[in-house]
Amino acid sequence: MMINVLFFAQIRDQLGVSGLQLPSAENNDLTTLLKNLKSLDSNYLSVLSKGSLMVAVNQTMQADNVPLYSGDEVAFFPPVTGG
Repeated sequence: MMINVLFFAQIRDQLGVSGLQLPSAENNDLTTLLKNLKSLDSNYLSVLSKGSLMVAVNQTMQADNVPLYSGDEVAFFPPVTGG
């Protein structure tokens, strides 16, 4: 009963990991998951507290809190710019 958490681009580089598996029972919504990730250590707190953080759940962009279920994939990445 796990949630797959992925980190991309400079978030991955700053955290030093590309992903984690976390128990879904302890991370039943996006807000709780983010709070729990920030509590892992000061580096997670610093990197994941940036206002420009983007989040997708099961490859769908999320702007609000959403419920999470076992097997869900949550991806954190910086905003994409182009030109």
